[in-house]
Amino acid sequence: MNRKSNGIILIQRMLVWAIYFFSGFILYSNKGILPSFLITFSRIIYPLSIFWLQIRIKKRTKFLPIDSKMSTSQLWFNLLPVIASLLTVILSLTNAFLYILGKSINS
Repeated sequence: MNRKSNGIILIQRMLVWAIYFFSGFILYSNKGILPSFLITFSRIIYPLSIFWLQIRIKKRTKFLPIDSKMSTSQLWFNLLPVIASLLTVILSLTNAFLYILGKSINS
């Protein structure tokens, strides 16, 4: 049973990564539907978000490493990559969805 659930988890992760990489392909192929400043922000942060996620997954650390003993600068240093990565995921997936929707309507 555990082996089967590990297989399902692996398939789900592969599907999520494939969708995220596809949205990045649309983002970098100059097919932006969103306003240009959001596209530019997403293009800058997209590789960093993949790098940040890979580090978190490899080290098996929490995605929000917040502790009550942290100073304000430490808190912001830990929160900014999370916020930027989540915003980039949302923007790139929204851009991909709008691009596919626009292509399907125009076809």
